[in-house]
Amino acid sequence: MRVAVIGAGVIGLSTALCIHEHFQPLVPCLQLEVYADRFTPHTTSDGAAGLWQPYLSDHGELQETLWNKETFDHLLGYLGSLEAKEMGLFLISGYNLFTRPVPDPSWKNIVLGFRNLTPKELELFPGYSYGWFNTALMLECRSYLPWLTNRLAQRGVKFFHKKVGSFQEMFAQGVDVVINCTGVRAGELQPDPALQPARGQVLKVQAPWVKHFVITHNMDSGIYNSPYVIPGSEFTVLGGIFQQGNWNEENSAQDHKTIWERCCKLLPSLQKAKIVEEWSGLRPARPRVRLERETLRHGHSQAEVIHNYGHGGFGITIHWGCAMAAARLLGSILQEKQLARPPQSHL
Repeated sequence: MRVAVIGAGVIGLSTALCIHEHFQPLVPCLQLEVYADRFTPHTTSDGAAGLWQPYLSDHGELQETLWNKETFDHLLGYLGSLEAKEMGLFLISGYNLFTRPVPDPSWKNIVLGFRNLTPKELELFPGYSYGWFNTALMLECRSYLPWLTNRLAQRGVKFFHKKVGSFQEMFAQGVDVVINCTGVRAGELQPDPALQPARGQVLKVQAPWVKHFVITHNMDSGIYNSPYVIPGSEFTVLGGIFQQGNWNEENSAQDHKTIWERCCKLLPSLQKAKIVEEWSGLRPARPRVRLERETLRHGHSQAEVIHNYGHGGFGITIHWGCAMAAARLLGSILQEKQLARPPQSHL
């Protein structure tokens, strides 16, 4: 039974690991392969700051909120382990700031210690009149992706550095099930008008005195279009760019200027920070995550694809919940082929 995961960002690698952990003991003949034209440190995931935080509203997508919670709880379980450092996992606290009162987010009871800001705290941030404070998790992909890759390699999963041109190409090689984790490039394998690039750009600076994340929200300009500052283990990430429909992966001097000026206005001490890196990437924006099974015709037979893409700017936040859902879909395929017992209830 050959299963091929296409894509090696946080979605592809975590889905591969979740599948291997759950089904290898049940299906000894399972052969899992990962195909990608970009591996760490060159994936979109590598550019992300790594803060666990969903969008402000789930737009009624309760399933996505559940996947977010499953991811948070999964990572929280690793926090006290010896592996946390190697994974790039640690606690972080900080502020979400607004210019007017807004409803509490769908994730207020998932994070730790969620509360409204006091008037004295708001005095720290001129121009903002409302906000929240909470503790969440950081998961830095420049550590997490190598950790996932090593776990898979130790399990005997094979990696292929190549661009896959079509699902049929994989089926012709004898692959039984394809897991499509190709992010913003998914439309190249199957047209999807709902999928759009949402270009982001960040500056990474040395500012070890910044200890809390500060994320501002402009309810008129939309998500990620106002400044944010997220300190990591080595660098602090400055951002605030979300350009729907822009496929340009080159750094923009204008966006650099916008990010720097806005973040320095938010935290004036950043003017003393040294810029050490600049990065641009394309978030796979979609009204909702596409996580579903599709049966395709291949010659005179049928083949299976499981789609898992369209996670926008919250791939790290939702990845493990989606990996478990993709594994459940594979479990139903294996049952139909009578290759496995039903998946364990904790999937």
